[in-house]
Amino acid sequence: MDNNLIQYILGIADNSLILGQRLGELCGHGPSLETDIALTNISLDLLGQTRSYYQYVAQMQGEGATEDTIAFLRLEREYKNALLVEQPNTDFGYVIARQFLFDVYHLALLQELQHSQDTQLAAIAVKSIKEVLYHTRFSSDWIKRLGDGTPESHARIQSAINDLWIYTDELFQPTEAETAMLAQGIGVDWSKLKSTYYQQVGAVLAEATLNTPNVVYFQKGGKHGIHSEHMGFILTGLQYMQRAYPNMQW
Repeated sequence: MDNNLIQYILGIADNSLILGQRLGELCGHGPSLETDIALTNISLDLLGQTRSYYQYVAQMQGEGATEDTIAFLRLEREYKNALLVEQPNTDFGYVIARQFLFDVYHLALLQELQHSQDTQLAAIAVKSIKEVLYHTRFSSDWIKRLGDGTPESHARIQSAINDLWIYTDELFQPTEAETAMLAQGIGVDWSKLKSTYYQQVGAVLAEATLNTPNVVYFQKGGKHGIHSEHMGFILTGLQYMQRAYPNMQW
């Protein structure tokens, strides 16, 4: 059992799990029926991808591990998601800004991961790319609509981008597991993709008449299990049923 490979996969999967849970909180609360359904479908896409990753991890771990135990029965410090995806649904602008900043990263990750030496990871990436292409198009279009819309929508989406920008750099800070997997030809070399990410994000923001934040200090810690105050509340809702009624299955 390669613990670095397991931690690498958890880092990818936990992002999708936590963001999917955040989006699930919005079911029935979207600004319009179409947008509500779209956000719910994105949540379902992310959770479906999560299942594929966790099933692979459970297969490697053995000893009774299942996708359910991995998803629901870990402690907070054992989740390796980035801080960005656990930020709250402050308003629709924050939901879209968080989604956009993650989607551009997620798509770049999958495009590289489909060439991984790990055939199972590559297969999951290939299967997921079509969904994440839609996610990226959806969030990018909304960034443009809100940014180049009314003065109110412009101010709100700019505020959201400003506040969430400090979490973007963590996406590209390698963990020990990520470094090990890159050396084995399994992981993604983010040093080659970071500048492209910010160029792509900046191009959409410019089209939306939004300013790219100028930030010196970035927040980090989630990828190492050190989370924000929001994570405990997310896990309370996520884990309640499994802990209250053990051995439930998705």
